[in-house]
Amino acid sequence: MVDMDTNLIRMRAQPNGELVEVKLLMQHPMETGRRKNEAGLLVDAHFIQLVTITLNGNIVLEAQWGTGVAKDPYLSFALKNAKAGDLLEVTWHDNMGQSAQQRVRLN
Repeated sequence: MVDMDTNLIRMRAQPNGELVEVKLLMQHPMETGRRKNEAGLLVDAHFIQLVTITLNGNIVLEAQWGTGVAKDPYLSFALKNAKAGDLLEVTWHDNMGQSAQQRVRLN
């Protein structure tokens, strides 16, 4: 089992009329495997492969990412039919077996 880090994702969810606006900032190096370090050696590819977002345990968004996403990715989306008390959960998994997770209870 891989330990989930809860400090690598910052999440904000705010009601906006009938929608809840969700903003995520994920800390991750997102290395392509094509960049060279100071010694001229290639830096290993290290990137988020899968982002899953659930609302009360039901998947509302799933994204498969690759090396084309920038370092420390920012993701923003709107949820419809979300209400106070609902549990929003974000999880990412990368190509090196690391993962992070964050949960927030909607107000």
